[in-house]
Amino acid sequence: MSLTATVLIILALGIIISGVLLLKKTARKFNITNEQLENIKRRNEELVQAEKDD
Repeated sequence: MSLTATVLIILALGIIISGVLLLKKTARKFNITNEQLENIKRRNEELVQAEKDD
């Protein structure tokens, strides 16, 4: 393999790995209140019930 191809492969791998690490670093968890969590659960139950009716 030529030097140019090797350099291109290493560069491409570096870009991919740095992108994944950047996504991991910037990922955040959602801080939701108990009330919001209850609303989400209630809406999910309503959707499941609507799907059963269809």
